[in-house]
Amino acid sequence: MLETLFGSVVREQVLLYILARGEGYSREIARFIDSGLDSVQKQLTRLSEGGVLARRKIGRTILFSFNDSYPFIVELKALLESSLRLSSKPWAEELRIARSHRTNQGYSEPGYRRRRYKRGP
Repeated sequence: MLETLFGSVVREQVLLYILARGEGYSREIARFIDSGLDSVQKQLTRLSEGGVLARRKIGRTILFSFNDSYPFIVELKALLESSLRLSSKPWAEELRIARSHRTNQGYSEPGYRRRRYKRGP
């Protein structure tokens, strides 16, 4: 739906996935959207180099999430939320459910901080 704006269907799908799930890594995203790993990695790299996504490394896995200091992050998320609501992709319903769950947890409010949980007892 937004591929004309973003220049790539995979880029749109990657952004929708991260919007709904909060974060993700390349193999997980590629499997979910049924796309090639190389194309997903290419889009994640472009988006992180452009400042839209932030990356953090956990062991050998690189997790990507939205960069809250990106100047147009609020507008981008609003545009993606509209696209997700209107999407007819087979996996879009699962993302809508994930997004709804995160919204009910209080994560979708502007300026939220991810809750930190202590490990162990």
